[in-house]
Amino acid sequence: MTSRQIKYETPLYALAFLVALFVRLAQLGAVPLTDAEAAPALQALRISQGEDPALSPHPLYILSTSILFLLFGGGTNFLARLMPALVGGLLVLAPRLFDDRFAPRPSLILAFFLALDPGLVAISRQAASPMLAIAFFVFTIGFINKNKSQLAALTAALALLSGPSIWLGLLILLIALPISRLLFSRKESEETSDEKQESSNNSPTTFLSPFLFPSSSFILHPSTFILTFLLVGTLFFVVPGGLGAAFSSIPAFIAGMGMPSEFTRGMTVLSLVIYQPFALLLFIIGLVRGWMNNLRGMMILSVVTVISLLLVVLLPGRQMARLAWVLIPLDALASLELARHIAVHPDERRETAGVALLTLFIWVFAWIGLAGINFLPVGTVEYNLRVGMLAGSLLLLVVSLVLVAAGWSIRIARIGGVWGMAIGLGALSLSGMFGSAGLRGANAPEMWQLPGIPLQAGLVRDTVSQVSELGRGNDHVASVAILGLDSPALEWALRENPVQVIASIDPTAAPDIVVAPYEINLPSLASAYRGQDFIWRQTPAWGDADSSAWFRWVSLREMPQNRELIILWAKSELFLDE
Repeated sequence: MTSRQIKYETPLYALAFLVALFVRLAQLGAVPLTDAEAAPALQALRISQGEDPALSPHPLYILSTSILFLLFGGGTNFLARLMPALVGGLLVLAPRLFDDRFAPRPSLILAFFLALDPGLVAISRQAASPMLAIAFFVFTIGFINKNKSQLAALTAALALLSGPSIWLGLLILLIALPISRLLFSRKESEETSDEKQESSNNSPTTFLSPFLFPSSSFILHPSTFILTFLLVGTLFFVVPGGLGAAFSSIPAFIAGMGMPSEFTRGMTVLSLVIYQPFALLLFIIGLVRGWMNNLRGMMILSVVTVISLLLVVLLPGRQMARLAWVLIPLDALASLELARHIAVHPDERRETAGVALLTLFIWVFAWIGLAGINFLPVGTVEYNLRVGMLAGSLLLLVVSLVLVAAGWSIRIARIGGVWGMAIGLGALSLSGMFGSAGLRGANAPEMWQLPGIPLQAGLVRDTVSQVSELGRGNDHVASVAILGLDSPALEWALRENPVQVIASIDPTAAPDIVVAPYEINLPSLASAYRGQDFIWRQTPAWGDADSSAWFRWVSLREMPQNRELIILWAKSELFLDE
């Protein structure tokens, strides 16, 4: 345990929290809801309107969002994503629950890692995402660490109500627990009591350590758990179906393993290199240092990270959102390692700043060369020259740091190199964070975005409103039928109009507007309706991309897109010339 404090610790945590909220709330409703987001959002909307729909296995999200819809008089994209964004922002405060195992400096660094991590930011901005399960799972471990049984029981109940993703977290725990005990029980038995205390002080264990080495006196408060589970899971007994939705998360998790995935194992691992380059580099360094120096805390974090990554990669039905479980221990170990490299003595500041600027300059030069390769034909003299310059710049960086270490000191070379890479690779991570958060728009393909973004959802909604106002005198009166198209996102986009999903058109009760796939050819529609095509779902062609396409995406964020077209048919009588 450490009583050491750092200056402005509380204000810096507040800054990390505000930064986390800003990047999660900025333009939160700009990108249309996908089908995966719209389905539970529609259920929340119907509950707020007094209906009793069947619930998908995300009861905490659905019930809490229904309260938001009820308070604000309707559903919007922003409100549909607000609850995960708020909980994701609160996650940055979780390191404070481990202040007896985590030194203040790495704890603060971890808070900023969690605030700006591209993957965590992305799922915080998605409706019904794993963020609720991840955050309440981490808070449960933190409260167990603090021996607060009632709060731990409360967050544990909320975690179990958060959806199928919680079972992946529990599976990681069940595998990490025996492996970690097996690895460290022998080491612990060989240490004397004084050595144990010294090891505990110098090598703080983090997040999973309360479960790996729990206090024998801790007991989860059963009445708080049951009461929270019943009250929150039924919205204070208003929606009894919430309990059934909670229990259905287990079969939903199992069924998710049988679903096809657009990401291969290699693509899943590659995403860590692309979106978390600096944290991944620090993790690798910390992993090697921890095992070489027998630092138990870093060893535990490395074991948990590797187990999490193996489960995400090897289990069928791979999803990028599952990779968020890997990011928590990865960022924790990275923050421990980074804390060793940021303390600069006053007499070293000029030399360290010079090395950092040199490192950053070489990184920028290398990145510009990497991006320029995309515009040159493969195999030409110019192409080979650019590749040689890229390799030469990386070699120059290594040689420069070696010369600094030989001429000044290894410490200056190490700290300056880390600062330069922190700025360079950190900028890449920030760029990935803005992209995965959707702040570049729906047309910028990112691996962390959900597939099937409704590209022209706003245009479809505006067209329906204009036709309805033109022919019926009100924006939201015209009846809409969705024919042969399974798309909750379309129902969500047209939620202000009376919408029904049909298998065929009844000639005696033809709707005002029909939305159908582009491939459906109905002569009855062509004779009585006027049609306009729209781009609907858009998904990057990850599986069809070759090496050159991937290279172009990494450097320029350009990737071929698969697009689905729909046709909006409106009755001819709704137009003025009829």
